[in-house]
Amino acid sequence: MRLLDLVLLALKTLLKNKLRSGLTILGVVIGIASVTTIVSIGQGGQQLIQDQFANLGTNVIAVIPGSGQSGGVRQGIVPTLTPGDAKALAQECPSIKAVSPLVGAAGQVIGGNSNWKPEQMFGVGPDYLIIRNWPIESGEFFTERDINGATKVCVVGQTIATQLFPGTDAVGQQVRVKNIPFQIIGVLARKGTNMFGQDQDDILLMPYTTVQKRLQGSTFSNLGAILVSATTQELSRQAEQEIRAVLSERHKIAPGHPPDFRVQNTIEALAIMNIVTGSLTAMLAVIAAISLVVGGVGIMNIMLVSVTERTREIGIRMALGARPRDILYQFLVESVVLSSIGGAIGIALGISASAGLAALINKFLPSSNWPFTVSLPAALGAMLFAAIVGVFFGFYPARRASQLDPIEALRYE
Repeated sequence: MRLLDLVLLALKTLLKNKLRSGLTILGVVIGIASVTTIVSIGQGGQQLIQDQFANLGTNVIAVIPGSGQSGGVRQGIVPTLTPGDAKALAQECPSIKAVSPLVGAAGQVIGGNSNWKPEQMFGVGPDYLIIRNWPIESGEFFTERDINGATKVCVVGQTIATQLFPGTDAVGQQVRVKNIPFQIIGVLARKGTNMFGQDQDDILLMPYTTVQKRLQGSTFSNLGAILVSATTQELSRQAEQEIRAVLSERHKIAPGHPPDFRVQNTIEALAIMNIVTGSLTAMLAVIAAISLVVGGVGIMNIMLVSVTERTREIGIRMALGARPRDILYQFLVESVVLSSIGGAIGIALGISASAGLAALINKFLPSSNWPFTVSLPAALGAMLFAAIVGVFFGFYPARRASQLDPIEALRYE
């Protein structure tokens, strides 16, 4: 018989016992649905993590001051980074695309008839937006000229622009920070909240020299950190090595001695997070796949019962010329069709469950913005696994049916 005829015959046979067929494939449905849901939610989590790291910037590497020592005793964080270090990194590290000094600040911002305390207030360099991959929505960013002149200009995020100047363009407006007037020259594009619920648009940026000289009143040029963007993700580790080499030479760090700075690479953190989420997803998927084995055992039991019930039918088919392999194929196809139907239903339920769980997460945790993803390889793999389950657990009943003696089968009551 042709394969199509065998499939149609299998469907006709299974439809005769709808309830039994439905209960038989229940284990396969649950297993496939569980695997599809877990893999989809796991990949949604990985996508969320990647999106959040992308929000931090492009191939970002942070250089922060390390702990100093005096007489063998650690002295805590020591401000060892300078603007000269940042310039040296930009000039001497070929794997680096952009460098920006970073100086922290805090205080009330007064504008119009309102005041506001930003969550983030930094003094940065002209390349800061390149590193953070953050476009300007209106106006412009400050330049090297503003850095050299420590000019009183600033760029604000969407939250500050909305809070201080609702309904009007914030560009060109004046705000006061610690009673020092600043002119807003640009407004950043909206980024939204990060995975921790922090409003990324509640930010005010100024030239780092302005923060040092006018807000802090400091005669020192030490930096809170240096942000660096590697040319490509593949060159991120090489850029990290170049940073260590340049700063160790500038800070005269002797071989074998701990450096007075630390280098933190977001690519490494992203890789670790992906490994953790991937491992958890794989482990849970394996646990869920156990129910597929249970479902396969159920298919084998029902197929054995079916062989017993249809012994006389098998004898008649053999008497009419059916070969043992024809009987083997018939029952094997029935088993595969049964498991494949369960797999298709399981995939549909898994996709629906994934969409529902993603919607629930976003409803109760709006800041998470959990993405709904469907893994096509996982769905196809689950379907293939369901067919393999049908072949594996259906082979024994099919082989048993094919080995029946035609005379004995015809006599069977």
